Amino acid sequence: ADTVGAIELQSPLRATPIDPPTMAITIAVNDSPLAGTEGTKVTSRMIRDRLFKEAESNVAIRVKETETADAFEVGGRGELQLGVLIETMRREGFELSVSRPRVLFQTNEAGDREEPMEEVQVDVDEEYSGIVVEKLSMRKGNMTEMRPSSGGKLRMKFVMPSRGMIGYQGEFMTDTRGSGVLSRIFTGYGPYKGDIAGRRNGVLISNATGVAVEYALWGLEERGFLIIPHGVRIYEGMIIGQHSRDNDLEVNALKAKQLTNIRTTSKDEAVKLTPPRIPTLEQAIAYIEEDELMEVTPKNIRLRKRYLDPNLRKRMEKSAKTA
Repeated sequence: ADTVGAIELQSPLRATPIDPPTMAITIAVNDSPLAGTEGTKVTSRMIRDRLFKEAESNVAIRVKETETADAFEVGGRGELQLGVLIETMRREGFELSVSRPRVLFQTNEAGDREEPMEEVQVDVDEEYSGIVVEKLSMRKGNMTEMRPSSGGKLRMKFVMPSRGMIGYQGEFMTDTRGSGVLSRIFTGYGPYKGDIAGRRNGVLISNATGVAVEYALWGLEERGFLIIPHGVRIYEGMIIGQHSRDNDLEVNALKAKQLTNIRTTSKDEAVKLTPPRIPTLEQAIAYIEEDELMEVTPKNIRLRKRYLDPNLRKRMEKSAKTA
């Protein structure tokens, strides 16, 4: 934002200010049981040097050290920009542990809580306008304009909190069958809009360490859908699927079929698994909750609980409810 000109110039050209970070994630050392098996850059010093190097050239990224030596807070403009940084680092050989994005609030002069707001512009076919309005209204969006656009589409504008847009891009493409166009721009800070409903379903958590067995996964399909294929390495506390109900469920994905000397047609049927819904990086960032982490390596993206031990996990849940 500097002005370069003759010496006699007294007033600089007006510069467009850089939008401040609206979201932050915590990037830490990967401490899962599979740490160090797929990446080459796994130490906190390597991660710190890479993040601060990124902050020197990327003016929209802010990096701060946390109370713990192996974790760093990275602020940016939305989960997409943070996802690009994480994807770049994993391709360079880093192993990372990433938390759920959280919105950076601020307090105004009157002492009221404020949050970043965005103007969202949507171009959709008329048949999909209803579901888009409903979804954005649930995410605290306020419609400011609706008018016909070119190509038989409707153009709608909303003003809504940045946290309401976390994870919506994938839903939007599904709801509009890939025909919608969505753009967003930061407009400033506004009054806090209240709680926004998050994920409604619980997850399926592995209760053992080993290799996922096809027969065991087949038996778990009635509990919900899976996000891992068979034959991959899993560990205790790792998320392997989404539960059909609102609570978390610990399951055994290592149970093999018991072999007997009795052979019948029904027993010899081949196991056919439903294809797993393997999440992308952006989907995984938006999917995890506060008590969960995303493990990123050059070869895999895994979801896990922050505390792998089930007893420790229950104690932390009770203490959080008490607080």
